[in-house]
Amino acid sequence: MDLKQSFGVALRQLRVKRKLSQEEFSDVSSRTYMSSLERGLKSPTIDKIEQISQVLEVHPVSVMVATYLEAEPEMTIEALFERIKSDLDAGV
Repeated sequence: MDLKQSFGVALRQLRVKRKLSQEEFSDVSSRTYMSSLERGLKSPTIDKIEQISQVLEVHPVSVMVATYLEAEPEMTIEALFERIKSDLDAGV
């Protein structure tokens, strides 16, 4: 699965878990745009991820972590966090 599709799956899962409709994002995006994101047809900007995260009431990094866990199903959240910690400790 490519990264756009993984982002879409992660976004849809977060939205559904929070019992939000695509229409509830209307202050930051159209329903058509949200649908395009969830179907993996478009890639959001970092600003759009921030806005969507505010509606979801999650940290933007949570959206990205969910995306990469979806993209790499063999990766555990613990392993991903260890990788991130190592990268940041190394100054990457």
